[in-house]
Amino acid sequence: MTKIQVTKLHTLTGHNDCIYALAEGFDPQFFYTGSGDGMVVEWDLLNPKDGKLIAKLPHSVYALEVDKEKKLLFIGHNFEGIHVIDLQENKEIWSLKITDQSIFDIKVYENEVFVATGDGVISIIDIKERSLKKHLKLSSKSARVMTIDKAKKQLAIGFSDHSVKIIDIVNYTPLHLLNGHSNSVFALAYSPTQDVLVSGGRDASLKFWNSNTYEQTNKVIAHMFAINYLSFREDGMFFITCSMDKSMKIWDANEHKLLKVIDKARHAGHGTSINKVLWSTFNQSIISISDDRSISIWKVDI
Repeated sequence: MTKIQVTKLHTLTGHNDCIYALAEGFDPQFFYTGSGDGMVVEWDLLNPKDGKLIAKLPHSVYALEVDKEKKLLFIGHNFEGIHVIDLQENKEIWSLKITDQSIFDIKVYENEVFVATGDGVISIIDIKERSLKKHLKLSSKSARVMTIDKAKKQLAIGFSDHSVKIIDIVNYTPLHLLNGHSNSVFALAYSPTQDVLVSGGRDASLKFWNSNTYEQTNKVIAHMFAINYLSFREDGMFFITCSMDKSMKIWDANEHKLLKVIDKARHAGHGTSINKVLWSTFNQSIISISDDRSISIWKVDI
């Protein structure tokens, strides 16, 4: 492994339950977290110690998404629906009840919001009309994670039925079914610079897929336990995974080689499952959230 220097800059506290949701702001100096306590908090990377409460909801929040064009924050309110916050006005402007299920992920594409829920449904919402446009029932198991290839106009969805499904984002038709994982798929991301889709999940393995043909090109046993999430650095050269095994790992995106392990023993990392990780486009720091109710900010010198 190469000599990558990792420094823990901050540990942020304030949530009263496990932290599940993480999203970068339209201004990437800011980021947002959501947790089992129903609180959604805004944090400033330049002044991270003082979080600002954005919303307090009766049920847990597993999913957040920022529409950077419209400067809106979409909050997935479990067993209820979505709440939409105008980030310039700092107030809720509308909400929509769409489900009695857990909301595991939210993605925005142009004027539509895609919401992944525990019943295997993708709900499509029209932002301008503020209304439900369509339900896509794609599995009998939970839809856990989504990622969008904007150039190809494709949405990839990871499911608890062990599959990844690719749909056309314009007409919602199915394009590909990817079978390769032996358990739920929790982590999914398209490379920002290559024709590659990376998936990971409860089977602790990473799989690499050619996003033109969707043939599997490689497989890596990456963690001891479930891979909960992954995030690319914006130049596409590296990505980071986080796991139920309490560690994060930095990978070479071209060679799929492990470069660095970040954990409690070596770096005073999280003490329990790490649920999400974000490679900031503001200052290339890494943000992680955990069941231990804390947020960590890391400086990485590669």
